[in-house]
Amino acid sequence: MATRIPEEVIDQVRSSVNIADVIGQYVQLKKSGKNLFGVCPFHDEKTGSFSVNEEKQIFHCFSCGRGGNVFKFFMELENISFPEAVIKVAEDAHIDLPNEYQTKEYVSENSQNSLSGQLINLHEQAANLYHHILKNTQAGQQALEYLYHRGMNDATIDQFGIGFAPEQRLLYPFFDEKKVDYQLLRQTGLFAEDQSGQLHDRFFGRVMFPIKNPNGKVIAFSGRLLSTENTDMPKYLNSPETEIFNKRRTLFNFDVARKSVRQSRRIILFEGFMDVIAATRAGVTCGVASMGTSLTEEQINMMERVTSEIDVCYDGDDAGQNATNRALSIISEQSQKLKLNVVSMPAGIDPDEYIQEYGEDKLAEWLDNAKQTPVAFQMNYLKRNLNVDNEVDQLSYLHSILKVIANVPDSLEQDVYLNQLVTQFNLDKQTLQGQLQEIRRQNQSQNTVEVRRDNVRREAQPVIQHDVEILDQTKRAERMLLRLMLHDHDVWYYVKGKENFYFAHESFQTLYLLAQSYFSTHDVYAANEFFDYIDDEKLQRLMIDLEEIEANDEVSMAAVDDYINVIVQKTPLKQLISEKKAQLKEATKFGNKDLEESLTIEVINLMRQQQEQLQSGGK
Repeated sequence: MATRIPEEVIDQVRSSVNIADVIGQYVQLKKSGKNLFGVCPFHDEKTGSFSVNEEKQIFHCFSCGRGGNVFKFFMELENISFPEAVIKVAEDAHIDLPNEYQTKEYVSENSQNSLSGQLINLHEQAANLYHHILKNTQAGQQALEYLYHRGMNDATIDQFGIGFAPEQRLLYPFFDEKKVDYQLLRQTGLFAEDQSGQLHDRFFGRVMFPIKNPNGKVIAFSGRLLSTENTDMPKYLNSPETEIFNKRRTLFNFDVARKSVRQSRRIILFEGFMDVIAATRAGVTCGVASMGTSLTEEQINMMERVTSEIDVCYDGDDAGQNATNRALSIISEQSQKLKLNVVSMPAGIDPDEYIQEYGEDKLAEWLDNAKQTPVAFQMNYLKRNLNVDNEVDQLSYLHSILKVIANVPDSLEQDVYLNQLVTQFNLDKQTLQGQLQEIRRQNQSQNTVEVRRDNVRREAQPVIQHDVEILDQTKRAERMLLRLMLHDHDVWYYVKGKENFYFAHESFQTLYLLAQSYFSTHDVYAANEFFDYIDDEKLQRLMIDLEEIEANDEVSMAAVDDYINVIVQKTPLKQLISEKKAQLKEATKFGNKDLEESLTIEVINLMRQQQEQLQSGGK
């Protein structure tokens, strides 16, 4: 049985990171008052109800109720155990943990033994095998020379885990020798199945590019044919969708890009993963690609959670320009918050080819300096296939571009574009402004009609009422009192000295007992540390709710007495005894001797009080 990770190690890992920096890699956070706010990564929402408190080192979503410290964030995000979360934070903070705390015994059954966990494990093994073949065998020599010819070096190859699947199909024998279950192999997407049910390597004769999930785990591959001559096979072959790989929810290199966003303040959306690799060689690590498929709502949501600015950088050819236009349209429809830029590559060239011709430094400069607004892109894009010297084409173009300019909210930016049209076509600016106003008037009229339709639909929908917990006077007193006790040692000792005082509700009393255990080893209260003393999900949420209470720093003992009186007077002894007995039963069930002894004494004292009340005529 593995030794529990010592508390001092857990404390070291927890204190070595700033929760805002960690969560900022997954959620775009903006300062508002004392806290940082963003869109919750645990459920779909448009408004940012997810908050991070740097002072207390905790997070809380006011919508879904999730909250906790940095370990809890990863437990919720990646569905992993507490020890795994500690290891994950340690890895991100570059803290070396002893090997005894990184063994398989610390990998949760849920993540390791689940289907997803097993498939990811097999993909990681496949990636290691392909990479070994490329770098260390004669079979991979030709592929390695090809990558060197494309300008890659060993550092880039290692960074992206690039490998090679040889013509001699080795992956199935590799797993077969390890006695991996046949039915499991069928579900990996790494193999094709013939009519007899025999599995064969899906990838062969291809340079292999691992595709990773946002946590950096390999979930699929994209394989490029080493030779495209005399073959009808596709140049690129991607893994089929599986339990762990969904193209709509995957962005190539997102696991790296989201970490660099805090420095770059942007994500660059490229057309393909070779472009991303080229940008990385140039020192630009915030690039992603959408796997050769059309940009999806899920992919946009992924980017929007970590950045407020996207630069679209597709190829400079006709196909790339059309793809840029589609991407701008899709992103604009999906999100009103994202700032969009376009980085147009020179005609007929992609980032990888740009490096080969001009060098890595020049590509980095181009990506920084060749930005243009989406409207500036449209002013060139809409001219394609038109002869603007011809009056018919010129009028068609002007009508089209004015519709685009009419949607620009900034009047100064509109003026810049109108001046460009006046200069280019020798037009009267007032005429253009009049046409622009007419288009905006038509748009407003159309919007009014749409709003009315939406209102009619909304009124026709059934009203859904949500259950809201209404706190009674006793619970309000318990919340305030326990919050004060945690944050003020004087209040803690004052209440603790009250003979026969108990919280009326089991959840508050349990949290109070856990706090007693915490203060037995801690002199100062820290919310993110105390959180790790709590295993129960409901109690964890209660503790985070207490931290959200705005309390006066100047504590009045008179107010404390008022809270105590409300709790004592409003709580029948019969109810307290019943709750204590239930707690005692649970403590006995789980063999918690210390808690069992403490609760036994409490039950005896409460029953003695009840007997005294009966003898004095009380109820």
